[in-house]
Amino acid sequence: MDAAGWDERYAASEVVWSAEPNRFVAETCADLSPGRALDVAAGEGRNAIWLAQRGWTVTAADFSQVGLDKGRRLAQELSGHAGVADRVAWLLADATRTEWPDDHDLVVVAYLQLVEAERREAVLRAFAALQPGGRFVWVAHDSSNLTEGTGGPQDPSVLMTADDVLVDLTGEPFDVVRAERVARPVGDATAYDCLVVLERD
Repeated sequence: MDAAGWDERYAASEVVWSAEPNRFVAETCADLSPGRALDVAAGEGRNAIWLAQRGWTVTAADFSQVGLDKGRRLAQELSGHAGVADRVAWLLADATRTEWPDDHDLVVVAYLQLVEAERREAVLRAFAALQPGGRFVWVAHDSSNLTEGTGGPQDPSVLMTADDVLVDLTGEPFDVVRAERVARPVGDATAYDCLVVLERD
């Protein structure tokens, strides 16, 4: 789906995704000391806002202006959380083309489902945004979800495994914290995601 398609999807409902952070983003980032974060493909900003609530300074980037505008409004509505809106910058950007500053302590990419060549470009650019010692968190619909799980894209060309993401980063300096398939309850069913958590050397 292109930017115009996502603009239409975000405009058609009050909230496309839940207002809560992705469970794996929360799980892998909750114990980190706040610093500077980049949320790539941020959509309506649920992960960016959660990070800002925890003291992070966040750039929330997406190619849908409608999604970003909804995230900005949500952050402004959280006036009870001091400084949340001020700690998030909303940036219209393409994950496959943007050269991010390389001074981030954390990069989060959640459910950016792209064909292989575009995914590799996005993975490399996101990883390059980290300074040494920074954490990289990639969550996506796993390839096995198509036959074993529920929901998510039905196009196998935009699904992936944790190993695919590691291959995309061949030659880059990192230590693997986690690289695996993880289960995510969806009502009475189960969805399967790939989760990659790395520390940049």
